[in-house]
Amino acid sequence: MSIKFENNSIQIKAALNEKTIAFLHEAAGEIESQVKRNTPVDTGQLKGSWGYKVDEGKGEATIGSSLENAIWNEYGTGQYALMGGGRKTPWKYKDIHGKWHRTKGKRPRRSLTTAFHSVQGKLQNELAEKLKGL
Repeated sequence: MSIKFENNSIQIKAALNEKTIAFLHEAAGEIESQVKRNTPVDTGQLKGSWGYKVDEGKGEATIGSSLENAIWNEYGTGQYALMGGGRKTPWKYKDIHGKWHRTKGKRPRRSLTTAFHSVQGKLQNELAEKLKGL
C-alpha cells in the first residue's frame, strides 16, 4: 500500500493572497465612501480629499487625507481637542475674506473613526465569506 502526498500550498497561498488583495481594495473603498458621507461640507475640499492606498506587499490598506484639516476634523482643536492637548484660551484669526473671528477651537467630528466603526462588522462578515471557499 502506498500513500501519495500532494503539496498544494503554493496554489493555496496564491489564492489566499489574491483574495486578500481584492478584499483590501473593497474594504478600503467602502470605508473611503463612508468617510466622504460623514465629512461635513463647507468648501467640499476635505470631502474630496479622502482616498486610499493598498500596499500589496505588506497586505495593508491606508485610508486618509493629505489635508491638515482632516486631523482637526478627526481630533478637534483648542478646548475641544480629544486628547486634551489643545489650546485652553480662545484666539482670533482672519479668514480668507479678511474678516476676523474669535474661537475656542473646533469640535472633533470623527468622520474617519465613525466610518470605520459603521462598516467594520459588515467587512468582517464579507471577509469570512470570501475565505470560506479556500
